Amino acid sequence: MNQETLVLDGGPLSGPQVVGVARNGVKVEISPLAIELMEAARATVAQVTSTNDATYGINTGFGALSTTRIDNNKLVDLQMNLLRSHAAGVGEPLEGEIVRGMMILLTANLCRGHSGVRPEVAQCIVEMINAGVTPVIPSRGSVGASGDLAPLAHLALVLCGEGNAVLGEKEMPGKAAMAAAGITPIVPIEKEGLALINGTHLMTSIATLGLADIAVLCEVAVLATAMSIDTAKATNTFLDQRLHAARIQSGQQTVASTLRAHLVNSTILTSHQEDDQRVQDPYSFRCSPQVLGAAIEAIARVTGVVSAELGAVTDNPLVFPKDNAIISGGNFHGMPLAIAMDELRIALCHIAGIAERRIEWILSGRCIHNNLPAFCACDPGLESGLMIVQYTAAACCAELRTLSMPASVSNISTSGGIEDYNSMGATSALMLRRSINLCRSVIAIELLVGCDALDYHRPLKSGDAVEHLYSKIREVVPERNCDRSPSEDIAAIEQLLH
Repeated sequence: MNQETLVLDGGPLSGPQVVGVARNGVKVEISPLAIELMEAARATVAQVTSTNDATYGINTGFGALSTTRIDNNKLVDLQMNLLRSHAAGVGEPLEGEIVRGMMILLTANLCRGHSGVRPEVAQCIVEMINAGVTPVIPSRGSVGASGDLAPLAHLALVLCGEGNAVLGEKEMPGKAAMAAAGITPIVPIEKEGLALINGTHLMTSIATLGLADIAVLCEVAVLATAMSIDTAKATNTFLDQRLHAARIQSGQQTVASTLRAHLVNSTILTSHQEDDQRVQDPYSFRCSPQVLGAAIEAIARVTGVVSAELGAVTDNPLVFPKDNAIISGGNFHGMPLAIAMDELRIALCHIAGIAERRIEWILSGRCIHNNLPAFCACDPGLESGLMIVQYTAAACCAELRTLSMPASVSNISTSGGIEDYNSMGATSALMLRRSINLCRSVIAIELLVGCDALDYHRPLKSGDAVEHLYSKIREVVPERNCDRSPSEDIAAIEQLLH
């Protein structure tokens, strides 16, 4: 386990910091500055509760019940009732890394000093993170607008000694998990229950982890493209720098430049420079800089949106101690993330889709100049070789296309019409998670096909970067000298892409 420590000081998080806590066991601390910020905000809330003024989230009901004034002697009950009633999730539990991402994002949000919670609330979440107490959270229930209400309510219940959690490898009641870890649960007071469940932390956790995975996929997808160029004995003239400079698109130019670098020292390229009757390669090769470049630029735009959210305060109402003000608004609305993750899924469709077309071209036997047997079979006819891996890639692409339907355009009104325009960002996030896995499978298949095809071109070599990747893959996937199930080979390559 990584013993590095992340110190929360009220500032923005970075993607690698969230990934470090969610996946790598990085420990968390709260700085004195963050404690001062929280104490100042809490003092403002305390001042409001000493008056008879109605303030949303402190002494009123919630959502459509916000016009109901709650007696001061029932304000603690109000917060616990909120958490219990809102823990209405269904479906399979979220993966542990998503929950840990939610926990660090929630804590950082509280530490910015606009939520009005006591420092011990944030400290309790930190103790849970460091002790490995991970709430069990059903995956469905958020509409991505008034915060990820249901998922965060399940998280908050464990904080209060209720709900269910995982400690080590064992699931148990939240009260038992907290006791085993030596953590004293909190009793939420005015404003604290609402602060715990108003926020975009589920959406942001999945988006942040997803971008880390996508960064790896983009890098390997370009390498796989370079490998396919040589396995198909395609030309590299379409990578000419002058061609791409004339288009101006920065993503396209970056991909073309990277492909040229990946193919440095390729003897396959030079082996067919003369007497090759082909004029042009298929789009899936020739237009790969344009297609991959467009996808990568879209991903870069989304990265900016998610980076902003990592420094944001997304609960409601917000406390501004310097102005002695508590302001109700809609920072919890997930539309920026919902649209961003809709765009990510479209980008993944194109990364996988163009790879599937190259897979099909290489295996089909239509490209007679690459001297490959049909489907890379050792004895075509008697053996089918890699025929069916293209079917698998096609199935993944079909599902990716279905998942690319924007979730953010399908509004369903909630809370008696008060919360009447929701983002469905949590739906977009869960679909993104599936899309990343499907895209990874397609890229793994392209690499499997590419490595097998390169074996037929020996003693010729591909570019240095391609050959390095080939060697890494051959450490986990042996050469194919007869038909065998490709499933384990694909899975082994997928593991390399994490």
